Amino acid sequence: MLSLFTRRFVPVILLVGLATEIAIAQNYPNKPITLIAPYGVGGDSDFSARNLAPIAGRLLGQNVIVQNVAGASGTIGSQKVRTSSPDGYTLLVSRAGSQAIVPALDSSTPYKWNDFTFISLLDFNPLVCVVKPDAPYKNMKELIAAIKANPTKLNYSTAGAGTTQHLAVEVLLRDVGLPSSAATMIPYKSAGLASTALLSGEVDFLCNNLTTITGQLKGNAMRPLVTSSASRLKDFPNIPTAKEEGMGSLEKVMGWSGLYGPPGLSPEVVDKWQTILKEAAKNPAWINGNDMVGAISAIRSQADTEAFAKEQYDLYSKLGSELNLKK
Repeated sequence: MLSLFTRRFVPVILLVGLATEIAIAQNYPNKPITLIAPYGVGGDSDFSARNLAPIAGRLLGQNVIVQNVAGASGTIGSQKVRTSSPDGYTLLVSRAGSQAIVPALDSSTPYKWNDFTFISLLDFNPLVCVVKPDAPYKNMKELIAAIKANPTKLNYSTAGAGTTQHLAVEVLLRDVGLPSSAATMIPYKSAGLASTALLSGEVDFLCNNLTTITGQLKGNAMRPLVTSSASRLKDFPNIPTAKEEGMGSLEKVMGWSGLYGPPGLSPEVVDKWQTILKEAAKNPAWINGNDMVGAISAIRSQADTEAFAKEQYDLYSKLGSELNLKK
C-alpha cells in the first residue's frame, strides 16, 4: 500500500509544491524586501544597499528596506541571510571581506563562500591609503620608512580582521619586506568608524575603500598616499597607483559589493532581480550615486557573479597561505 501511495501521490505532491513555488515567485514581491548590510552605517555595504534600495523599490513596486547587522567582520549579517527563508524577502549586500576574505582565512566562519544564491555583483571600489593632513608623511615611502624605524609603534584602523582594510596593509608590509607585527591593527565595526578613528587621531593611517572616504578626500580632511587602482583615479588624478609606488601586489585587493540570497532561492526570483538590476544600471540615480563616491558599477549575470566570487575566494586563500594569515 505504501509503495502504491508513493508511486501515485508523491509525484503529485512534488508537482503541487513546484507549482506553488512558481506562483509565489511570479507574484514576487508582494511585501517589503529587506537588504541586510553586514557592516555598520557609513561603510561600503551600507552605501551600496542605500544606493540600490530606492531605485529597486520603485522598479519592484515595494519598499526595499536597508538593515545594518554589523559585527564579526560581516559574518553576523551574512549568516542571518544564509539562514533566512529562501523567499526573496531577505537578501544580502555582500562584500569582499565577509564573502571572500573571511571564509578564505578563517576556518571557523559559519559559512563557505558559496553557501548563498548568487544574484549579481553591484559595484567595485579601489582602495586608498591615507593619513591625516597634518601627519608628517607626505607619501607612501615616508610612511613605510616611519614604520621601519618604529616597528609596532604605528597603528592603523580596519573594519575588522580579514577585511580589505586589513589585508591591504598586510600586502603592503609584505611588499616592503616587513612582518605583520610592524604595524598594529585596531579593528572597528565598520569602514566608516575606521575612517572616524583616523580623523580623531586614534590611529596613524588607514587603507580604506574609496567609496567610504571620497567626501573626506574632496574636503581635504585626509591626505591620500596611494591607490590600489590599476590606473589613476578620474576624480583624484594626483594619487599615485600602487604599481607606481613599487607596491603592485596591492592591486590584488579589491573592494566590491554584490547581491546574494539564501541558499535555495528560486531561479524566478533571481531572474526578477537580474531584470531589475539591468534597469537600475541605466538609472541616472544609480550612476550618479556611484560617481559621487568613486564606485564603479558592476552589474553581472548570475554565472559571472559566481565565477568572480570564486576567483576572489581563491585569491585570498592563496594570499592567506602566503602571508600565514589562515586560522
